[in-house]
Amino acid sequence: MLITTTNNVEGKTIEAYYGIVIGEAIMGANVFKDLFASIRDIVGGRSGAYEAELTKARKIAFDEIQKEAMMLGANAVVGVDLDYEVVGQNGSMLMVSISGTAVKVSQ
Repeated sequence: MLITTTNNVEGKTIEAYYGIVIGEAIMGANVFKDLFASIRDIVGGRSGAYEAELTKARKIAFDEIQKEAMMLGANAVVGVDLDYEVVGQNGSMLMVSISGTAVKVSQ
C-alpha cells in the first residue's frame, strides 16, 4: 500500500475517498532506559533506547493506518501527518500518532 505525505500521487488519479485513518502507539520508557538516557544527556550523544522505542511505536502506528485503510477498500493513504509526544507522569511514555486520508488511486 502506498502511504505518502503528499495530497495526491503523481501520475495517478484519486478515484475514491474513504475517510481519515489514524494509527497511534504509546510506548512506556522503563526506569533503566530513563537512567541511561539521562546519563547520555549529560555526556552527550544519542539515546539508542529511546530511538528504538520511537521506531517501534512508529511502525505500529503505520501498520494500524494501513490495516484500517485496507478494511475500507483503499489502496493508498495520502496527506499523512506524523506527530510525536511525550505523555504520562514525568514524561514516562512516548506517543506516535499518524493520520491520513484513505483513498483508491488508479492503477
